[in-house]
Amino acid sequence: MSKRSILITGASSGIGLDAACSLRRRGWRVLAACRRDEDAARLSTAGVEPFLLDLASDGSVAALAGEVLERTGGRLDALFNNAAFATPGAVEDLPRVALREIFEVNLFGQIDLTNRLLPAMRLAGSGRVVMNSSVLGLVAAPWRGAYVATKFALEGITDALRLELAGSGVHVILIQPGPIDTPFRRNSIPHFERHIDWRTSPHQSAYETRLLPRLYADTPGPGQHPASSVTARLIEALESRRPRARYAVTGTTRGAAIMRRLFPTALSDRILRLR
Repeated sequence: MSKRSILITGASSGIGLDAACSLRRRGWRVLAACRRDEDAARLSTAGVEPFLLDLASDGSVAALAGEVLERTGGRLDALFNNAAFATPGAVEDLPRVALREIFEVNLFGQIDLTNRLLPAMRLAGSGRVVMNSSVLGLVAAPWRGAYVATKFALEGITDALRLELAGSGVHVILIQPGPIDTPFRRNSIPHFERHIDWRTSPHQSAYETRLLPRLYADTPGPGQHPASSVTARLIEALESRRPRARYAVTGTTRGAAIMRRLFPTALSDRILRLR
């Protein structure tokens, strides 16, 4: 029997890299997408098959989907949509171009890639599409509005896709990580510096006292879990005979789900304003 195959986006570091290496060790054929040549070279030495991908480019997404299906003989078993980034900042400081940029990668590109690979899964009568969401797809938090918006949207469209594919043999699954120790925060700095004019913002003092110290901190944030905690849930989603629709990762996510269902909005707001 041939190895089960999976395409992982955002595989250059953090959750994607840990998932790629872990699944390879479990015997999966791992096709891993990243943005830069140097990351592709590093992935190759780790024993996975690297691809270059720009989720904001229709042509790049189409080319990747075509090459993946060609290499796998049209039989891709799973897709892990993991690639995403953040643009920290107050909502009223977000220029339209910043919102376009983040939605292209965190939502539009992921759905485009999924739709290009789904026909092969439908034809095979099986497959797993796993979307990497976030605790911020369940509850909002100040200074993270752009990222929150993409994850709320991802949750909704994934739910719709899961309902539409019922009976097709293709399982659609959400993973919802809480705080994870990855380069994600550091990677958001260029987006913040390019788009957010915080010095002229009505929130300038909040930037100085709350956002900037956290954004530029040299140490991990409190309560962070290793990327392997997400990989563990991903393995369940991929290898369980009857995968769940959602896998929460960390107590933070489980607590947020309870808060969203049970707490009055005023109480939730008081808690979330402290973040």
